[in-house]
Amino acid sequence: MALADQTYGFYIPNVSLLGVGCSKETGAQAKALGAKKMLIVTDKGINQMGMADEIKSYVEEAGLQAVIFDGAEPNPTDKNVHDGLKVYHENECDGIISLGGGSSHDCAKGIGIVATNGGHIRDYEGVDQSKHNMPPFLAINTTAGTASEMTRFCIITNTDTHVKMAIVDWRCTPNIAINDPRSMVGMPPSLTAATGMDALTHAVEAYVSTAANPITDACAVKAIELIGKHLGTAVANGENMEARDAMAYAEYLAGMAFNNASLGYVHAMAHQLGGFYNLPHGVCNAVLLPHVCQFNLIACPERYADIARALGENVEGLSTTAAAQKAIERIKALGLSIGIPENLTVLGVKEEDLEVMSVNAKKDACQLTNPRKATLNEVVQIFKNAL
Repeated sequence: MALADQTYGFYIPNVSLLGVGCSKETGAQAKALGAKKMLIVTDKGINQMGMADEIKSYVEEAGLQAVIFDGAEPNPTDKNVHDGLKVYHENECDGIISLGGGSSHDCAKGIGIVATNGGHIRDYEGVDQSKHNMPPFLAINTTAGTASEMTRFCIITNTDTHVKMAIVDWRCTPNIAINDPRSMVGMPPSLTAATGMDALTHAVEAYVSTAANPITDACAVKAIELIGKHLGTAVANGENMEARDAMAYAEYLAGMAFNNASLGYVHAMAHQLGGFYNLPHGVCNAVLLPHVCQFNLIACPERYADIARALGENVEGLSTTAAAQKAIERIKALGLSIGIPENLTVLGVKEEDLEVMSVNAKKDACQLTNPRKATLNEVVQIFKNAL
């Protein structure tokens, strides 16, 4: 969808390590960045599993020091960021390692931004608001969904307004992204499903984005193909390393796509659900995705027809619109087959909250590249359709 008179940037970590066992290189990579003492940002569950200690040992084997902060919560808040920042300063750290899914990575990004730029994390909402580079930063991924380990996006909940702040800043792109499928084996089926649908949402929204270009298209289509083939297997058998490895590549490719083409109304609306109800981001995306696709279909039916093909649908002999409809049907069926809730009502969403969430969604940076412009009433209606 790129236009001849537009220019595009492409953002990606300096180094990306993928494949079984690549997390063992953490210490050597941190040392190569020149850090001496790393703050490992993670959540309590991962810390209790011993994964943070394992990463800490890799760092220490390389001759560096490390301290663990396990205060990253689901839908990380500005409070989480500043709690971690305090630990960073008190321990005189000079580098950051994030370990986990999107919550850990986003919390770590927030810590890094404020560590070198000062002020409060709320000061950096918007696009490229920081002025100084973050400390050396490695991101180790344990889920196959958010791609936050390699993006310039940082989503932090404002605890006063309960709105998710979208911080989009090239300076918060990790220096090194590590995707070791071995670290993803412990994910329960429900988390595998939610994060996998998050990755699918990234790829779909990037492919229909008004900022899409040939590079992001290639990444998005391949991600959709891999997810269509392997997500069900990864949910059914988390120890299937072929499926885990394929999903690790898929979520990374989807990240490459949306990190550069941006997203759309699925994310703009899901951010509100996460802020208001503290719901899992991937689940919100999965429930909303078919409904936003249906709204967007008239804007770019040929693109949705491509998505149907990438998902393995036979669209031979169908009109473009009919083929596009197949994509939406397949997305919904995939979600239901892996245990995604059927609607927002099941998640406790109330109709009286829809208008204020819709107002906030229209202010979210992600909606700027949605292929179809939406009025406030249309956003409210999409929410209602998902109830």
